[in-house]
Amino acid sequence: MESLPLPLDGITVVAVEQAVAAPFATRQLADLGARVIKVERIDGGDFARGYDSAAGGMASHFVWCNRGKESIALDLKDPRGVGVVRQLIAGADVFVQNLAHGAAARLGLDAATLCAAHPRLVAVDISGYGPSGPYAGKRAYDMLVQCEAGLVSVTGTPGQPVKAGVPAADIAAAMYAFSGVLAALVRRGVSGRGGPVEVSMLDALAEWMGHPLHHAMHGGTPPARTGLAHAIIAPYDAYPTADGGRVLLSVQNDREWRRLAEQIIRRPELGTDPDFATNAARVGNRERTDALVGEALGGLGADEAVALLERAGVACARLRDVQQLADHPQLTARDRWREVGSPVGPLRALLPPITLPGGGEAPMGDVPALGEHTEALLRAVGMADAEIAALRVDGVVA
Repeated sequence: MESLPLPLDGITVVAVEQAVAAPFATRQLADLGARVIKVERIDGGDFARGYDSAAGGMASHFVWCNRGKESIALDLKDPRGVGVVRQLIAGADVFVQNLAHGAAARLGLDAATLCAAHPRLVAVDISGYGPSGPYAGKRAYDMLVQCEAGLVSVTGTPGQPVKAGVPAADIAAAMYAFSGVLAALVRRGVSGRGGPVEVSMLDALAEWMGHPLHHAMHGGTPPARTGLAHAIIAPYDAYPTADGGRVLLSVQNDREWRRLAEQIIRRPELGTDPDFATNAARVGNRERTDALVGEALGGLGADEAVALLERAGVACARLRDVQQLADHPQLTARDRWREVGSPVGPLRALLPPITLPGGGEAPMGDVPALGEHTEALLRAVGMADAEIAALRVDGVVA
């Protein structure tokens, strides 16, 4: 049976991008077979390159978000640098940018301008708060948007709100930009026209806040912060085990509670006790419920506790740290790990979550060095050696 091509084979993406939101979006496109040309500053490139050096000397954010791309380093303060970007866009299907508010428009690289000049182009503007309104020009780093979107207010313990441990606002915007590009490409396939795509980090994360938002708007009160516990279900929390581990369990209905009472707590009478028999009763007696579960699991090792809960048909999970995720038996059993090349050598990376059986595997291309593809890309747009040499001497390219 003939293997299907990657769905974005033949699609070229040009991205003037930095940090996480746009780079993570375009990495998804690269994973589906698109050619992604990353335009970076000549003085250090995407500033995410300098966040840390944890990935064998490279920044972990950059390695995560930028595999499979070609890097060209240009000075966009020089009209000649912008001219190179325009030449690249002329041969592209998609353009993505997440520059500071107003910067793309000043360069003529905003979606509306580009789509007017190139009707088949899909052009994406990613911003913090959108192109208009009182917050349009406000700085929009991930944690700031988490605060503005209310995510921090529902995350943490009763006494302490906390931010998410991953850049949730960036990721939300990236995934809506990614899906917006795919939708616009489908529309182009039907109509022949691309068009602008707008995504803001606040809009994206506000959508992800749908459950607590509707709970507060229509129920009158926001859900309480409950740490790892669930605000309206009990027992639903992580409990310490005898070997220092923690096991999270979730009882979704009263039948499961009866099985937990009989097989784990070893007190079957709790299944019909009016203080515990219904979820409402258990939530009302949360401290007593948690104490019963905690005492039962506290005498077991984590593996033993998980095995018993699985046997009882009670949903459960090990509370793993990130190193344990890197060694997760399920990821290993499903062969989800690959190696990608980089300027510091091969690095482990996960296959993308989208799997397309019957087609080719995601290419998982190398993480580029700054300006690694500058010369090749300049030649591809028709520049002669003398022109390229002059741009280098003048510091327009690197």
